[in-house]
Amino acid sequence: MPPAGYEEWLVEVTTRVRATQVRIARIANAGTIGLYRSIGLDILDRQERLGWGAKVIRRLSADLTREFPDQRGWSPSNLNYMRMFAKRWPSDDISQQLAEQLPWGHIMALLDKTDDTDELTWYAREAVAGGWSRDVLRFQITNDLRARAGAAPSNFTATLAPADSDLAQQLTKDPYVFEIATLTGRVKERDLEQALMDRLESTLLELGRGMALVGRQVRLSVDGVDRYIDLLLFHTEQFRYVVIELKVTDFEPEYLGQLGTYVTMVDDLIRKKDVHAPTVGLLLCTGKREATVRYALASTAAAVAVAQWQGLPADARGALPSVEELEGVVRAEFAHQTALLHGHVEPADNDAAPGEDEGL
Repeated sequence: MPPAGYEEWLVEVTTRVRATQVRIARIANAGTIGLYRSIGLDILDRQERLGWGAKVIRRLSADLTREFPDQRGWSPSNLNYMRMFAKRWPSDDISQQLAEQLPWGHIMALLDKTDDTDELTWYAREAVAGGWSRDVLRFQITNDLRARAGAAPSNFTATLAPADSDLAQQLTKDPYVFEIATLTGRVKERDLEQALMDRLESTLLELGRGMALVGRQVRLSVDGVDRYIDLLLFHTEQFRYVVIELKVTDFEPEYLGQLGTYVTMVDDLIRKKDVHAPTVGLLLCTGKREATVRYALASTAAAVAVAQWQGLPADARGALPSVEELEGVVRAEFAHQTALLHGHVEPADNDAAPGEDEGL
C-alpha cells in the first residue's frame, strides 16, 4: 500500500509533468516556426537581390535532406511554403507571436485558403483563441466564417445599451452552417433540434466560442401554462443567456413575438439581474426576406436577431474527420502520454523539424 498522501502527490506530479510537456511543445513549435520563417526570408532575399531562380529551392531541398537525414520537412513543397510564409505573413511583432502559437500545418492551411493579409490574420487569431484543429480551420474558411460573423439582422442597438449591443451582435452569424445531414421533405422543429443535439459539439462550435448548453425544451410556466424553449444557452464570456428558437420554414413576423416572449420570461424568471447581462434571442429560419425582417425587428421590444441556417453539404461533411477517427486519435494520444509518464517509451526529439503535412 502506498504511504498516506501518496495519491494526492502523484496527481500533483502528473499535473506538473503534463504542464511541462505542453510548455516544451510550445517552445519547440515557436522555434520551428521562427526557423521556417528565417529560411523563407533567406530564399526571398536571394531570389530578389541576387537573381537566384526557382531551381535553388530544389537544390536546397536535396542538400538539407542529405545534411539532416533523420528530419522531415525539407521537401521542395515545404520550402516553397516557407517562402510563401515569409512573403505573405505580416512582419509585425503581434502577428509573429500569433504564428508561433500555431502548428505549421495550420499556417500552410491559412496560406492556401486565404486571399489577403487581413483575412489570414483574422482566421489565425480565431484559430488560436478557439483552439481549432486544422480541419475545423479549413471548414471555417471554406464556409466564410469571417463574412458571417456578427452579420445577423437584429434590434440590439435599439434594445440594449451601446456597448452591450456591440457585444451581443458579436454572438450572431448569418447564415449558420450546421454539421447535420440536410433535412428535406416535411420535417418538424423537433427533428432539427434532435439532429443538432446528436452533433452537440459541432453545434456549439458553430453557435460561437463560449456557448454552453443550459438545456433543450426548457419549460417556463406562467399563469398555469407551460411553454418550452427549443434551446437555452449561456455565454460564459459575456455572462448572458441566449434563447434559440428553431424553424424549418421561412421567416414569419409572428415567430419574433414568440421568441420575444421567451426572452422576456428568461430575463424575469431565470436571469440574475445583478450578475448576468441582458438576455438575447436568436431565431433560426431556413429563409428570410430582409425587408420583412427589418420591420418585424423594429416592432419588437425584446433583444432579438434573425439568421438563416443550413445543413452542411455532403461533400463538406466528407472533408471532416469522423467521430470514430477523432476518438482513435484521442485514444492513441492518451496511450502515448501514459507510456511517457511511466517511462515505457522515450519522448520524441524536440529538435526534429515537423513533417510538411503534420507540423508540430
